[in-house]
Amino acid sequence: MKTAKLIGILTTAAIALSLTACGTEKKATDTSLSEITLVLDWTPNTNHTGIYAADALGYYKDAGLKINIVQPPEDGAVAMTASGNAQFGIDFQDYLAPAFSAEEKMPVTAVAAILQHNTSGIISPSSAGIKSPAGLEGKHYATWGLPVEQAMIKYCMEKDGADFSKLELIPEDVMDVPTALQQGIDAVWVYYAWDGISTEKAGLDTNMFFFKDIVPEFDYYSPVIIANDKFLADEPDIAKAFLAATAKGYEYAVKNPKEAAELLCAAVPELDADMTAASQEWISAQYIADADRWGYIDPARWNAFYTWLYENKLYDKIEENTGFTNEYLPE
Repeated sequence: MKTAKLIGILTTAAIALSLTACGTEKKATDTSLSEITLVLDWTPNTNHTGIYAADALGYYKDAGLKINIVQPPEDGAVAMTASGNAQFGIDFQDYLAPAFSAEEKMPVTAVAAILQHNTSGIISPSSAGIKSPAGLEGKHYATWGLPVEQAMIKYCMEKDGADFSKLELIPEDVMDVPTALQQGIDAVWVYYAWDGISTEKAGLDTNMFFFKDIVPEFDYYSPVIIANDKFLADEPDIAKAFLAATAKGYEYAVKNPKEAAELLCAAVPELDADMTAASQEWISAQYIADADRWGYIDPARWNAFYTWLYENKLYDKIEENTGFTNEYLPE
């Protein structure tokens, strides 16, 4: 669900820093509601269900808000949020590293975790026999070609006693995972809630291992809601109202996956209803999981991933507790 923007991530920081971070809320022209713009990371999917549910069920309106949900521009949600053209956006902790490691940090902060744990990993057809990272030796892996991506794969394989040089990297941005797995690709990095479920719907027998189960530092937050820093400073009450209403939407989806999927499909009719329902049934358990509340970001886990990036010479050092806050979440 997020692979298409990978090529442009390294340019995002430079583009966004040239923009003015105005970040103030707009007023809807025909009501007294405070108008909020949220820019997605990708096309609408079950990562976003709580937002669409909160809108459909009137939670934003009850909080005095009108939400505009928009698609990301070519330079991504981070740039649009940093510029103040959106008050909130959706991105991923791994993609945010350039924003916080640059000499001039981008004016955005992660304010809520949409999912409590990293649900990504490597999926493969059962016939390939890849049950752990070591099984990747001698196999064909579809790579996006990013240093962080390949460093994580290499780290997992070496931790499992395997030789990364024996993995054949096939440059390919896979958009249809079931087809790729049936046409010579042995392994693909996916987020299970959509691409993993898609293999089930296609009737494929697959194996998958999750990065968080191999390396604790890889249990980072993916995806997260980010906010414009000036907006947070100028309008903290509106930010809190937005997150409280959003939390209610995700809490509804946890308890009512079937109904939540229907609300998402009603708002985005181009989605396949059966696929969305199956995805929602799986992902609803991931929104809060073992946390005390929706949205909470554990500082230790957040810091651990950025420390790993620095220690493996992938990014400059990101100071502890940089780039996130739980301050605006409802208690």
